[in-house]
Amino acid sequence: MSTASPALSFPQESAEYRKARKELLAAEIELRRHIEAVAAARRKLPLGGQLAQDYVFDEGPSDLSEQGEVRQTRLSELFDPGKDSLLVYSYMYGPAMATPCTSCTSILDGLNGTAPHVRDRVNFVVVAKSPIERIRTTARERGWRNLRLLSSAGNTYNLDYRGENKEGSQFPSLNVFVRRDGRIHHFYHTELLFAPCDPGQDGRHVDLIWPLWNLFDYTPDGRGEKWYPKLSYR
Repeated sequence: MSTASPALSFPQESAEYRKARKELLAAEIELRRHIEAVAAARRKLPLGGQLAQDYVFDEGPSDLSEQGEVRQTRLSELFDPGKDSLLVYSYMYGPAMATPCTSCTSILDGLNGTAPHVRDRVNFVVVAKSPIERIRTTARERGWRNLRLLSSAGNTYNLDYRGENKEGSQFPSLNVFVRRDGRIHHFYHTELLFAPCDPGQDGRHVDLIWPLWNLFDYTPDGRGEKWYPKLSYR
Protein backbone atom coordinates (compact mmCIF):
# COMPACT_ATOMS: atom_id res chain seq x y z
CA MET A 1 0.00 0.00 0.00
CA SER A 2 1.39 3.40 -0.98
CA THR A 3 0.99 6.13 1.66
CA ALA A 4 2.40 8.74 -0.72
CA SER A 5 -0.56 8.79 -3.09
CA PRO A 6 -0.96 12.26 -4.66
CA ALA A 7 -4.75 11.87 -4.31
CA LEU A 8 -4.58 11.72 -0.51
CA SER A 9 -6.14 14.79 1.08
CA PHE A 10 -8.54 15.88 3.82
CA PRO A 11 -11.49 18.29 3.79
CA GLN A 12 -10.75 22.00 3.35
CA GLU A 13 -6.97 21.62 3.42
CA SER A 14 -4.82 24.09 1.48
CA ALA A 15 -2.19 23.38 -1.14
CA GLU A 16 0.35 24.80 1.32
CA TYR A 17 -0.68 22.23 3.93
CA ARG A 18 -0.52 19.32 1.46
CA LYS A 19 2.93 20.36 0.24
CA ALA A 20 4.29 20.58 3.80
CA ARG A 21 2.62 17.31 4.75
CA LYS A 22 4.17 15.46 1.81
CA GLU A 23 7.60 16.75 2.83
CA LEU A 24 6.98 15.58 6.39
CA LEU A 25 5.79 12.21 5.11
CA ALA A 26 9.10 11.72 3.33
CA ALA A 27 10.91 12.42 6.61
CA GLU A 28 8.61 9.99 8.45
CA ILE A 29 9.40 7.27 5.92
CA GLU A 30 13.12 7.81 6.49
CA LEU A 31 12.58 7.73 10.25
CA ARG A 32 10.72 4.42 9.97
CA ARG A 33 13.58 2.98 7.93
CA HIS A 34 16.12 4.16 10.51
CA ILE A 35 14.12 2.74 13.41
CA GLU A 36 13.97 -0.61 11.61
CA ALA A 37 17.69 -0.50 10.86
CA VAL A 38 18.54 0.19 14.52
CA ALA A 39 16.23 -2.61 15.65
CA ALA A 40 17.93 -5.00 13.22
CA ALA A 41 21.37 -3.97 14.51
CA ARG A 42 20.16 -4.49 18.09
CA ARG A 43 19.02 -8.02 17.27
CA LYS A 44 22.50 -8.81 15.91
CA LEU A 45 24.30 -7.93 19.14
CA PRO A 46 26.60 -10.70 20.35
CA LEU A 47 25.83 -12.25 23.71
CA GLY A 48 26.71 -10.10 26.69
CA GLY A 49 28.22 -11.39 29.90
CA GLN A 50 26.91 -14.53 31.53
CA LEU A 51 24.51 -13.84 34.40
CA ALA A 52 26.51 -12.57 37.37
CA GLN A 53 24.55 -14.78 39.77
CA ASP A 54 21.19 -16.54 39.86
CA TYR A 55 19.48 -13.72 41.74
CA VAL A 56 16.80 -14.63 44.27
CA PHE A 57 13.77 -12.31 44.33
CA ASP A 58 10.77 -12.10 46.64
CA GLU A 59 7.41 -12.67 44.97
CA GLY A 60 3.84 -12.74 46.20
CA PRO A 61 0.80 -14.63 44.89
CA SER A 62 -0.11 -13.98 41.26
CA ASP A 63 -3.51 -12.71 42.42
CA LEU A 64 -2.99 -9.28 44.00
CA SER A 65 -6.07 -9.76 46.17
CA GLU A 66 -4.45 -12.72 47.94
CA GLN A 67 -2.25 -12.27 51.00
CA GLY A 68 -0.41 -15.59 50.70
CA GLU A 69 3.14 -16.37 51.71
CA VAL A 70 6.01 -14.62 50.01
CA ARG A 71 8.05 -17.07 47.98
CA GLN A 72 11.56 -16.82 46.63
CA THR A 73 12.04 -16.95 42.87
CA ARG A 74 15.37 -17.22 41.07
CA LEU A 75 16.04 -15.31 37.88
CA SER A 76 16.59 -18.61 36.06
CA GLU A 77 13.04 -19.61 37.02
CA LEU A 78 11.59 -16.60 35.16
CA PHE A 79 12.14 -18.35 31.81
CA ASP A 80 9.05 -20.29 30.74
CA PRO A 81 9.54 -23.40 28.57
CA GLY A 82 10.10 -22.44 24.95
CA LYS A 83 10.69 -18.76 25.74
CA ASP A 84 14.36 -17.85 25.82
CA SER A 85 14.14 -14.06 26.16
CA LEU A 86 13.45 -12.22 29.40
CA LEU A 87 12.56 -8.51 29.72
CA VAL A 88 13.17 -6.99 33.16
CA TYR A 89 11.97 -3.46 33.89
CA SER A 90 13.56 -1.76 36.90
CA TYR A 91 10.87 0.24 38.69
CA MET A 92 12.15 3.29 40.57
CA TYR A 93 10.65 2.50 43.96
CA GLY A 94 13.39 2.11 46.54
CA PRO A 95 12.80 1.58 50.26
CA ALA A 96 13.82 5.17 51.05
CA MET A 97 11.33 6.68 48.57
CA ALA A 98 8.09 7.95 50.08
CA THR A 99 6.28 7.42 46.78
CA PRO A 100 7.21 5.60 43.57
CA CYS A 101 8.58 7.41 40.54
CA THR A 102 5.70 9.04 38.70
CA SER A 103 7.24 8.44 35.27
CA CYS A 104 7.89 4.74 35.94
CA THR A 105 4.36 4.44 37.28
CA SER A 106 3.01 5.94 34.05
CA ILE A 107 5.05 3.43 32.05
CA LEU A 108 3.75 0.51 34.10
CA ASP A 109 0.16 1.75 33.82
CA GLY A 110 0.54 1.20 30.08
CA LEU A 111 2.53 -2.03 30.30
CA ASN A 112 -0.09 -3.54 32.58
CA GLY A 113 -2.44 -3.67 29.58
CA THR A 114 0.28 -4.83 27.21
CA ALA A 115 1.79 -7.52 29.46
CA PRO A 116 -0.49 -10.44 28.47
CA HIS A 117 0.38 -9.87 24.81
CA VAL A 118 4.10 -9.55 25.59
CA ARG A 119 4.17 -12.75 27.64
CA ASP A 120 2.64 -14.69 24.76
CA ARG A 121 6.06 -14.44 23.10
CA VAL A 122 8.66 -13.54 25.74
CA ASN A 123 9.08 -13.50 29.51
CA PHE A 124 8.48 -10.16 31.23
CA VAL A 125 8.78 -9.04 34.86
CA VAL A 126 9.03 -5.83 36.88
CA VAL A 127 11.61 -5.48 39.65
CA ALA A 128 11.76 -2.89 42.42
CA LYS A 129 14.00 -2.53 45.47
CA SER A 130 11.19 -2.01 47.99
CA PRO A 131 9.84 -4.93 50.05
CA ILE A 132 7.40 -7.03 48.04
CA GLU A 133 4.27 -6.12 50.00
CA ARG A 134 4.98 -2.41 49.53
CA ILE A 135 5.22 -3.00 45.78
CA ARG A 136 2.02 -5.04 45.79
CA THR A 137 0.16 -2.35 47.72
CA THR A 138 1.01 0.16 44.98
CA ALA A 139 -0.01 -2.39 42.35
CA ARG A 140 -3.41 -2.85 43.98
CA GLU A 141 -3.95 0.90 44.05
CA ARG A 142 -3.07 1.15 40.35
CA GLY A 143 -5.03 -1.92 39.28
CA TRP A 144 -1.96 -3.72 37.92
CA ARG A 145 -3.46 -7.18 37.53
CA ASN A 146 -1.21 -8.30 34.68
CA LEU A 147 2.29 -7.40 35.84
CA ARG A 148 4.57 -9.97 37.43
CA LEU A 149 6.17 -8.06 40.30
CA LEU A 150 9.40 -8.97 42.08
CA SER A 151 11.34 -7.43 44.95
CA SER A 152 15.13 -7.16 44.75
CA ALA A 153 15.39 -5.99 48.37
CA GLY A 154 17.53 -9.01 49.24
CA ASN A 155 19.96 -9.07 46.32
CA THR A 156 22.27 -6.87 44.25
CA TYR A 157 20.41 -7.12 40.94
CA ASN A 158 19.58 -3.39 40.81
CA LEU A 159 23.16 -2.36 41.45
CA ASP A 160 24.68 -4.92 39.09
CA TYR A 161 22.35 -4.13 36.18
CA ARG A 162 22.10 -0.35 36.52
CA GLY A 163 18.79 -0.07 38.34
CA GLU A 164 20.50 1.92 41.09
CA ASN A 165 23.87 3.39 42.04
CA LYS A 166 26.08 2.74 45.06
CA GLU A 167 24.30 5.49 46.99
CA GLY A 168 20.96 3.74 46.50
CA SER A 169 19.47 6.19 43.99
CA GLN A 170 17.13 4.33 41.66
CA PHE A 171 17.23 4.35 37.86
CA PRO A 172 14.55 3.33 35.34
CA SER A 173 16.13 0.62 33.24
CA LEU A 174 15.09 -2.10 30.84
CA ASN A 175 17.33 -5.15 30.66
CA VAL A 176 17.05 -8.09 28.31
CA PHE A 177 18.46 -11.52 29.17
CA VAL A 178 18.61 -14.55 26.90
CA ARG A 179 19.03 -18.26 27.55
CA ARG A 180 21.42 -20.11 25.28
CA ASP A 181 22.59 -23.72 25.72
CA GLY A 182 21.40 -23.76 29.31
CA ARG A 183 23.21 -20.56 30.24
CA ILE A 184 21.73 -17.11 30.82
CA HIS A 185 23.43 -14.08 29.31
CA HIS A 186 22.79 -10.37 29.47
CA PHE A 187 21.82 -9.14 26.01
CA TYR A 188 20.75 -5.50 26.19
CA HIS A 189 20.32 -2.53 28.49
CA THR A 190 18.78 0.85 27.67
CA GLU A 191 22.16 2.55 28.02
CA LEU A 192 20.90 5.67 26.29
CA LEU A 193 19.99 6.78 29.83
CA PHE A 194 23.69 7.24 30.60
CA ALA A 195 24.71 8.69 27.23
CA PRO A 196 25.09 12.41 26.50
CA CYS A 197 21.82 13.93 25.34
CA ASP A 198 20.74 17.11 23.64
CA PRO A 199 19.20 19.82 25.86
CA GLY A 200 15.73 18.95 27.08
CA GLN A 201 15.80 15.34 25.95
CA ASP A 202 16.18 13.72 29.38
CA GLY A 203 17.65 10.48 28.09
CA ARG A 204 14.45 9.23 26.42
CA HIS A 205 15.88 5.74 26.71
CA VAL A 206 12.57 3.92 27.24
CA ASP A 207 10.37 6.00 24.93
CA LEU A 208 9.70 3.00 22.71
CA ILE A 209 7.77 1.27 25.54
CA TRP A 210 6.10 4.49 26.78
CA PRO A 211 3.33 5.59 24.37
CA LEU A 212 2.43 8.71 26.37
CA TRP A 213 5.12 10.92 24.83
CA ASN A 214 4.60 9.53 21.37
CA LEU A 215 0.97 10.60 21.50
CA PHE A 216 2.02 14.10 22.56
CA ASP A 217 4.51 14.20 19.68
CA TYR A 218 1.58 14.08 17.24
CA THR A 219 0.16 17.35 18.60
CA PRO A 220 1.17 20.97 17.85
CA ASP A 221 2.19 21.52 21.48
CA GLY A 222 4.39 18.43 21.57
CA ARG A 223 5.72 17.20 24.88
CA GLY A 224 5.81 20.58 26.53
CA GLU A 225 8.67 21.84 28.64
CA LYS A 226 7.61 21.28 32.25
CA TRP A 227 4.86 18.65 32.21
CA TYR A 228 5.47 15.26 33.77
CA PRO A 229 3.07 12.46 34.68
CA LYS A 230 1.40 12.49 38.09
CA LEU A 231 0.31 9.68 40.36
CA SER A 232 -3.16 11.21 40.48
CA TYR A 233 -5.05 13.87 38.49
CA ARG A 234 -7.79 14.45 41.05
